[in-house]
Amino acid sequence: MKKVYAIGIDVGGTTTKFGLVNTDGEILIQSRISSGNHDFVEDFIDELYSKMAPMIEQVGGEENIIGIGMGAPNGNVYTGSIEYAPNLKWKGIIPMADLMSKKFGLPTKLTNDANAAAVGELLFGCAKNMKHFITITLGTGVGSGIVIDGKIVVGHDGFAGELGHTIVRPGGRMHKGTGMKGSLESYVSATGVRETAIELLTLHPDKESLLRNYKINELTSETVYECAIQGDPIANHIFEFTGQILGESLANFIMFSSPEAIVLFGGLTKAGNLLLNPTRKHMEENLLPIFKNKVKLIFSDLKESDAAILGASALVME
Repeated sequence: MKKVYAIGIDVGGTTTKFGLVNTDGEILIQSRISSGNHDFVEDFIDELYSKMAPMIEQVGGEENIIGIGMGAPNGNVYTGSIEYAPNLKWKGIIPMADLMSKKFGLPTKLTNDANAAAVGELLFGCAKNMKHFITITLGTGVGSGIVIDGKIVVGHDGFAGELGHTIVRPGGRMHKGTGMKGSLESYVSATGVRETAIELLTLHPDKESLLRNYKINELTSETVYECAIQGDPIANHIFEFTGQILGESLANFIMFSSPEAIVLFGGLTKAGNLLLNPTRKHMEENLLPIFKNKVKLIFSDLKESDAAILGASALVME
């Protein structure tokens, strides 16, 4: 009997999402677990197995599964290892594909999570039929996948395309995971939005804001959004500031690879035009004339995380 299903797994900094995918690119069943509950990766894999075993049984067992595709921060497509991921608990080099294969008895392939999402967009999303585009994931961190001539750019060692760790404010905000100062991720991730909120509330103690109704540990990108749509000036300024930094950075990326589109997805995109409008404004203002008004800036039309699950599953469907 022909194997007709693959498992796609998206390991995020906060949550790991996974699903059973058929060869038509449909996610039939999906679920999630926390990425941060286990100090040891083996315990994390054990929890994954306990959640996924019933899903596998629903389709007749391992004999009907092609394999497992995983996307993870700092996932190396060449080695199958997660290497020094700053947003995960497990440090050093983790031979994730080998560990998963031994536990599940299925072939497993691993790549960078943002590259998996880019493949998902290429095959099933709004970038279908595009040969040149960039995906930017705005979640706990900032990931990116670069497609040129229809191929994911991975570089000689598997780690090309880490746009989230490019320096956009030299000597700026400290990134707790990497120790770098002024990286894009430290400003335009969900974590970065929270840091901006704390900074502005501290710098302007006399300014009234709905954000002051929350304790420090309650401040999130979601609470900033909720206050912004109620007209709170500090909350709105946070999105203006975030959009400015993102837009300036996207202008640099455009002048580097001249993509047809930049696809944004991840939790922060729920802010909609609060983020998109200032991002587009500052992107266009910082482009040379030959690049202006040529690049589409769009939100993914796939459900949140579906792109990464689909792209990861495609690793074993090829």
